[in-house]
Amino acid sequence: MCGRFTHLYTWRQLHRLLNLTTPPIEWPPRYNVAPSQVAPIVRDLDDDQREVALLRWGLVPPWADDLKFGFRTINARAETVATAPAFRSAFQRRRCIVPVSGYYEWKKITEKSKQPFYFTGTDGEPLMLAGLWESWRGKTDDAPAVETFTVITTTPNEAAAKVHDRMPVILDRESVDRWLDPHVPGPDVLSLLRPSPPELLMPVPVSTLVNSPKNDVPNCIQPSAITGPAPSSKFGSLFD
Repeated sequence: MCGRFTHLYTWRQLHRLLNLTTPPIEWPPRYNVAPSQVAPIVRDLDDDQREVALLRWGLVPPWADDLKFGFRTINARAETVATAPAFRSAFQRRRCIVPVSGYYEWKKITEKSKQPFYFTGTDGEPLMLAGLWESWRGKTDDAPAVETFTVITTTPNEAAAKVHDRMPVILDRESVDRWLDPHVPGPDVLSLLRPSPPELLMPVPVSTLVNSPKNDVPNCIQPSAITGPAPSSKFGSLFD
């Protein structure tokens, strides 16, 4: 599962990495983005334009009754994304990138405590998460459209598995163009939905401040000692 992330980059940085073609927009840095909140995504349009847009996290398909549906669809599993009713249409033509500076996962330490870890790229660049987007209008024709997105997850690589049993799909630069191209059929990009090499990720334990989505401050990503009993030697290899 990928349930929290950060975005500390600017439009200019995304333009350099992803060759954006639409006018720039601005957003504040975020240290603790949570489901139902708005975050930047990147998508290709039918007229060969590549834009960044601000969408709500939690994909809501057109047939859903209300936006609450999105709380169940913040993630889509790579194994079923092509066939699951909520995602299969978007998987064909509405694929996107969710650029993040890093993402959080929680490791169970004791029966009553979990330790948050912050995953970033070892190269210092934003991670390009594979995602899908949709547009939802509700039951009235004159209702404004609400655009939403989900993050696709897969089985973990060696680094991520020491913290959680899932990880987001992280695309390399060569895969981004193919993933975003709306003219490439869904079955032709399924092979991209695989774990990233473990050496590309750096997990660091951080403060439990991030546990509450109300806390959206730089201290959320500050390294912290692991709370609770000392971890096993297998778990401790993250810090050797």
